[in-house]
Order: sequence, then structure tokens, then C-alpha cells
Amino acid sequence: MNLPNLLSLLRLCMVPIFVLSFFSKLEGSDYVALTVFVLAALTDMLDGMIARRQNKITTLGKVLDPLGDKLMALCVLTCLTIDGRIPLWAVIVLLVKEIIMGIGGFYIYKKSAFMPPSNYFGKTSTVVLFVACVILIAFKDLPEPWPLVIISIAIATTIVAFVNYLIVFIKLLKNNHKSDDIDPEDLESE
Repeated sequence: MNLPNLLSLLRLCMVPIFVLSFFSKLEGSDYVALTVFVLAALTDMLDGMIARRQNKITTLGKVLDPLGDKLMALCVLTCLTIDGRIPLWAVIVLLVKEIIMGIGGFYIYKKSAFMPPSNYFGKTSTVVLFVACVILIAFKDLPEPWPLVIISIAIATTIVAFVNYLIVFIKLLKNNHKSDDIDPEDLESE
């Protein structure tokens, strides 16, 4: 197992640590939860950077990396919902989007052994969701309507990224799943 995959596994292990610290009644536990979340995001950046620079991209990494990202994001949003900081629909939208993308990605991979790389829209939505989560964790008592505005912006960018990936999926289907005939630049939406 290489370093990027170990970092992805570490991120998966941070999920229960985040939950425990988020709901802990101990002094400063919100800051511990925030630190765990930020460290998880840093491992996400590091594992991708190392994997690309050292050519250590593996099939396992292609599964572990997004799994760690999605589980942490869903965990944070679920915790924020349980704590009453954001509405339930935000978690539901993100969960439905991830399930659909997971099924679509699995289908494409099984048909062509090709996983489309993340693109500008996906990376942007990840950053916006990260910033929204940091704000919502760090500032527990934001006055209304700010929590709703912040999570709505994050979910809107996630939906834009989803639509873009849907366009990519349709292009792959039109090309009969032949990844050899597809230039990744052509998969970017116009």
C-alpha cells in the first residue's frame, strides 16, 4: 500500500473521530472537530498531489480517495443537521447526488474500466462545500438566515458539478464506453 492510499485510509478513520468530537460536551470540542475536518481535507489534497507527482495512482486509490471525501462530507452535514444548524434537505440532496454518481461511475467503470477524472466543476464544488462546512462548524451560533444561505450556495455548486458529470456520463454512453477513443478534454462540458 502506497502513501496516497494510506492518507485516504487515514481520512476514513477520521470520520468517527469527527463525530465523537463534534458531539462531545467537553470544552473546546468544536475546535477539535474543526481541526479533524481540516486535517481530513489536507490529507485529501496531499494524497492526490503525491499520487499524481509520483505516479502512484492505483485502482484502490481511485476508490478510497472519493470514498473518504464523500463519507466525511456526508458525516459533517449529517452532524450539522442533527445539531440543528442546517436543514435535512441539504444532506438528502448531497446523498442522492453521491448515490447517483456512484452508480453511474461504477457502470462506466464496469463497461470500460475508465473513470473520468474530476474536473473544474467538481473541484470547485468540493472547495465551496469545504469552506461552508468550516464556517458552519466554527461559528456555531450564526444568525439566521446565514447557515441556510451558506449551505444553499454549497449545495448549488454541488448540483452544477453533478449536471456537468451527467453530461460527461452521457458523452461516454454516446461513445459506447470506448475510453480509448475519448480525449478527456472532450469530456469537459462546453
